[in-house]
Amino acid sequence: MTLRVTQRTQSVQGSVPTQSVGTIYRQDKKTAMRTLMIEPLTKEAFAPFGDVIETDGSDHFMINNGSTMRFHKLATVETAKPEDHAIISIFRADAQDMPLTVCMLERHPLGSQAFIPLLGNPFLIVVAPLGDEPVSGLVRAFVTNGRQGINYHRGVWHHPVLTIEKRDDFLVVDRSGTGNNCDEHFFKEDERLILAPHQ
Repeated sequence: MTLRVTQRTQSVQGSVPTQSVGTIYRQDKKTAMRTLMIEPLTKEAFAPFGDVIETDGSDHFMINNGSTMRFHKLATVETAKPEDHAIISIFRADAQDMPLTVCMLERHPLGSQAFIPLLGNPFLIVVAPLGDEPVSGLVRAFVTNGRQGINYHRGVWHHPVLTIEKRDDFLVVDRSGTGNNCDEHFFKEDERLILAPHQ
């Protein structure tokens, strides 16, 4: 399944990715629809938001007497306090009905959060730059190739996990400790995004 992200807003200045699976279109003659292009996930494009966890193009060296290749330091786990701990969990996510109205984004101010797909399926990522609150016009969307994981940097705005498959499992590496580590921002009605399947 291919996805597109649309927003009911005026056009926003900025570069348009050279590769995408989205299209620009109009819903009707009265309403201009700006499509937020869904970009293939790359390290360069995702760098403002976090790390792409993949072997392609990553530093590596041989270990274990030459029987194992180590792809080294693909991401860094961030925690805000010395007493915090990095933990490993599994998230089992169910797909949401499409088209999906994106009403909110969240962030984790006290630690990073990594998602590594366990079943080899692509998944969707929706992110916005660091800031006191996310700016709807700066939201970006990415699709993984099924072999990539991602690590959101501490404080980066993102949508909760969005699986394309009916159900999917993710290895999650994030922070455990005291204090509130989840801020949510709800968009005004005219700032909301729509994710829709595109045939």
